[in-house]
Amino acid sequence: MSTYDRSMALTGQPPKEISRNQKIATLIGLSGLAIILLAAFNVSFPNKALWLSISLAAITTGTIWFSWEAYSKKLPGIKNDGVWFKSISSQGFWGWIAGIALTTFYIVLYFYPEYLGLVKDGENKGVIALFDPLSRMLSGNPASQWFVYGTLYTVAILAFGIKFMWKYRHNRYERIRTMSVMFFQTAFAFIIPELMARLNGDKILNGGSLPYYDLKNVWPLNYYNFEGYRIKSFLSSGDIGFALLIFGILSIFVITPILTYKYGKRWYCSWVCGCGGLAETAGDSFRQLSDKTVKAWNIERWVVHSVVVFVTLMTTAVIYSYLGTDTSKYWLTKNTFLIGVAILLTVVFTLVMLFKREQLQKDAQYGAIGYFVIIMALIGMHFFSGDGNVFLFKSETLRKSYSFLIGSIFSGVIGTGFYPILGNRVWCRFGCPMAAILGFQQRLFSKFRITTNGGQCISCGNCSTYCEMGIDVRAYAQKGENIVRSSCVGCGICSAVCPRGVLKLENGPLQGRIDSNQVLMGNDVDLMTLVNKK
Repeated sequence: MSTYDRSMALTGQPPKEISRNQKIATLIGLSGLAIILLAAFNVSFPNKALWLSISLAAITTGTIWFSWEAYSKKLPGIKNDGVWFKSISSQGFWGWIAGIALTTFYIVLYFYPEYLGLVKDGENKGVIALFDPLSRMLSGNPASQWFVYGTLYTVAILAFGIKFMWKYRHNRYERIRTMSVMFFQTAFAFIIPELMARLNGDKILNGGSLPYYDLKNVWPLNYYNFEGYRIKSFLSSGDIGFALLIFGILSIFVITPILTYKYGKRWYCSWVCGCGGLAETAGDSFRQLSDKTVKAWNIERWVVHSVVVFVTLMTTAVIYSYLGTDTSKYWLTKNTFLIGVAILLTVVFTLVMLFKREQLQKDAQYGAIGYFVIIMALIGMHFFSGDGNVFLFKSETLRKSYSFLIGSIFSGVIGTGFYPILGNRVWCRFGCPMAAILGFQQRLFSKFRITTNGGQCISCGNCSTYCEMGIDVRAYAQKGENIVRSSCVGCGICSAVCPRGVLKLENGPLQGRIDSNQVLMGNDVDLMTLVNKK
């Protein structure tokens, strides 16, 4: 008799006791974590390379084996699988314990790495010393807390990525995009930057230093890329460094707008970004925790766009601080730079207000407020800045404030540590300036949308439950209305969990992309004219 679970209930079943194999898998995974924990208490392992390999292999094997046992005997297709019955995935006791543990780890990692064994002048100890052999093999340098973080980050995406592909094996789109984030995290975020650091150590670039560079990180996500020391590092590295600098600039103004126009923000947020990759794989069990209320949506719009204003002003101030004033020596002076930024923002704002104001509706007011704040700040920067100061603050102070508040606390401590409490896309939804800018482009001129077939919708609510960005997908599906939202990352889970095939991710013509009135009130339009247009 087949052991497959043939239940097709949308609500799934209450969780059952884990199997014997899952218990063994859990024990194997915890044994790998135990090695790292023992290293944290300064247990000295004689062969660190061997014990690190055992630790990472045990964690990976345990995760993959547990996942295989969870999904291999189930029919393809996604049900709720009792997520609201499980303490860890329903903001219960174990969910809070997991959140506190992750948050504590991030706080120690970011602000107190010496407790993990980091030694600035001498041999590392503890956990960081355990990772020294791998770091020396890749970059030729001893490990830092960021190397430990990057290694564990990559292992998590790879192990939970395999789990994710088994869970969503019925959906080709989910399998391919998961393989994409696994590849980009492993190659572009982990291995390539370490090899670039090795090249830097070998000093093969005409005596210059090749910057440690994650090629897939684009401003404003890598807000530090245009700081003075980074620019000098690029320019001192010869043609390679100059090419990387040009690539960074083109990524902002050419590459990302073109890709967003063709595919929406999903090309980055769901296919490339490491933050999104971790959220989709390790954070998949918590996606249903995203707040769907209107209050959360209003908070999201204010907070994420405030971060964009902050990072724009901070980056402008940092660049402004190291530019010269002598027009005979510099083609780009302080005043020229400020005028250029003001003109660019004015052109963008004017075009948006002229051609897209009706589509933006209330969001146009937020855009006007943000534009006004930035322009006034640029004017103030011109009249009240000097000697590295911007207004009453040093540009370095602004950068450090942004790095601490946004780069560390929001994206790291809250963004990942709060997975079991607030959902897996807290950072992407409320704090990521890259997601906000790509969302702005997606809303205005992208060909991407999620089409709906309202006549097939049975209002089961799976789509809204699993939307990690807090979008009430069901409300659109019930009306047969295209879903075009700035916050949508195009993960496709709403389509994957729909039992009726109501939702479909598409790239189509811009005409009729946003036209909600025709589906809200059928009497408002000539239905035959509408049918003929289709």
